[in-house]
Parts: sequence; C-alpha cells; structure tokens
Amino acid sequence: MTAKAFVGGRILVGGRFLEGCAVLVEGDRIASVVDESELPGDAKRIELDGAHLLPGFVDIQVNGGGGVLFNDDPSVAAIRTIAETHARFGTTALLPTLISDELDKVAAAIDAVERAIAEGVPGVIGIHLEGPFLSTDRKGVHDETKFRPFLEEHVELMSRLRGGATVVTLSPEQADPPVIRALRERGVRVCAGHTNATYDAMRAALDAGVTGFTHLFNAMSPLTSREPGVVGAALEDLESWCGLIVDGHHVSPVTLRLALRCKPLDRFILVTDAMPSVGMEDGCFYLQGRRIHVEAGTCRADDGTLAGSDLDMARALRNAVETLDLDLAQAAAMASTHPAAFLGCERDHGVLREGARADFVLLGSGLQLQSTWIGGRKVHG
Repeated sequence: MTAKAFVGGRILVGGRFLEGCAVLVEGDRIASVVDESELPGDAKRIELDGAHLLPGFVDIQVNGGGGVLFNDDPSVAAIRTIAETHARFGTTALLPTLISDELDKVAAAIDAVERAIAEGVPGVIGIHLEGPFLSTDRKGVHDETKFRPFLEEHVELMSRLRGGATVVTLSPEQADPPVIRALRERGVRVCAGHTNATYDAMRAALDAGVTGFTHLFNAMSPLTSREPGVVGAALEDLESWCGLIVDGHHVSPVTLRLALRCKPLDRFILVTDAMPSVGMEDGCFYLQGRRIHVEAGTCRADDGTLAGSDLDMARALRNAVETLDLDLAQAAAMASTHPAAFLGCERDHGVLREGARADFVLLGSGLQLQSTWIGGRKVHG
C-alpha cells in the first residue's frame, strides 16, 4: 500500500502550527509527522498549498443533520446520513444524540449505534443520551411527558452500548449520587444538563461522578449573588468539561469569554447541538410533533424556545476565533482534542500524531473548510 504524504501546509501538532513538515498516512493511520526532507521517495505527495491541516472535529452532541432527526429514525441508515452530512463541515467523529424519549426508543437508539459502529459507518464513535432524566423546571424544548426519575433499574439500559462511548445527560434532581456513581463505574460519561439544581446538589453530583456540563449556561440554574447554581459549580470545578454552543444565539460572546477565564481552556468543548436543518435549505422541521422554524441561524419552536441549533462545527470554529479572543490553535483544540479527551479516545481522535487515526480537515482562506478526511480517505472536498 502506497503511503500518502500531506505536504506544503501549516500542520497543527501539539498546539502549534508547523511548516516544512508532512503528515505521512499509511492505511487509516498516521504513520508519522516528519520533516518534508525525510519523506520516503515512493510516498504519494498531496500538496496543501499553504492551507491549515487540523485534527478532524469531534462533536459530542449531534441530534440530526441532512434532514434527519435521530429521534425520528434511530437506524443505521439515519446515522449514516447524519454522519455524512456533518463530515461536509469537518466533523470526523460524532455521537448521535437522542433527545428525551420513551425507554424503548432509547434502547432502539443504542442498538442502532452499536450496529453502525460494527458496520464501520465513518465517524460514529458512540451515543449521547440527553434525557429523559431531566428537570421540568429547565426542560427547554424537551417533551416533559417523557421525563422520569433515574432509578437503579435504568443503569443497565443506559450503559449497555458495546464498542463505543456513552454520554448521558441527566439532572441531579432526577438522579441520586449512587445512581450517578453506578453509571461512572460502568464507563459512562455523565453530564449535568436541563437542571435547576442548587450549587450544593450539583457539588454532590460532581463528587459522585458527573464529569461534564451539557451546553453550559443553557437550561441550567444560573450563577447569582447568593446561589451559585449549576453554572457556578461548573465554573468553579477545574476538572469537569463544559460544552459550549458558540452560535451567537445561545449564549452571549461576552458571557463565554468570561467563562473561559474561570478554568483551564482544555476543559471547554465546542458542540453543535445540531438539528436536521444542518446541510439543508428547508426552513423548518418537526420535533416530537412541534414545528421548529429555522431562521437567521436559529432553530425555534412556535413559542420562541430554542430547539437545538443550525450550527455546524466548521462555523463553530470560526465563531470561536472571531468572537472569543481565541487563536486558531486554541479553537481547534476545543473542536477536536478536548472532546476526544473527555470521551477517553484521545489516542485515536483529535490529534495529528503517529498512530492516531488519519482524521483531519483542511482549512483555506477565511478558515473555510476545503476537505475532510476520515481514516485516510477523503470524504468531502
């Protein structure tokens, strides 16, 4: 098999851009990152013409794309469409995300993701179950009739995926610390979201095993003068990860810039919370019977409630650079390296180094996406 050598670009390695270096790919893996003068003579050279070569984006919250909503069709075919759509925007690894639903739909979604991984659907590395163990006080657009307390009997279901990562978003009001601890012991990444918990309750949940916060600031108790709330707990805790929707609508850039000063940057993750509208021109879709309007980059129900986003990762990256005072290397890490570390798959994803999967994106002028590669194969561009 002839190795491919990506040359003539600015390659992001270890948090800095290198010039005069090449990424050598053999099969679906990166064989090495070397000086261009050290390339083997038989390598097929792929000229990058000065563009930026970044690790592929890792999106841990993808509800849909390409006209497909995962809740509507928890199947391998739907997952494939969603993954192919987001690959057009630089996402090389993602978690199909199921919004609060009946438990039989949860089981069907897990089974579909397990089959998709077994069949090698490019980019699928696990599942995100956002609910149904959420708080009615911070329900957002979720259907509260699906909500329920998280009981010990649910642990087996929520942790049964084999061969990929599982993220569960829950509300501490609906899940006692022993249940959270049981999930963590089974390898599940537990996030707090859609919760009106007090600071003390959130602190207890963190101690029990919560390691992340789903779309920080949105659908959670805020930081106030006398009650720090979930937001206060998230920003104080230096070990937990925080997902950020950087679309200019969910959270003010000012608020996000302040948040980035509170804890290490490597604990922040760009997410899309993408809906079926991503990759489509149609201006609406339906979410569990509710009409959702897509206008000016937002997805809203008839009552104005935000319903996920119309955001893709390439745009999230550009927004982070343009509005959060981040340089490209920092924003790229939030889109790739940090989420991979959160999921525990940083050896394979989110980095350009020897042995990692050959998943990367090429950005040209204006940080516009030129091409996407998954497992050493060009899938877009």
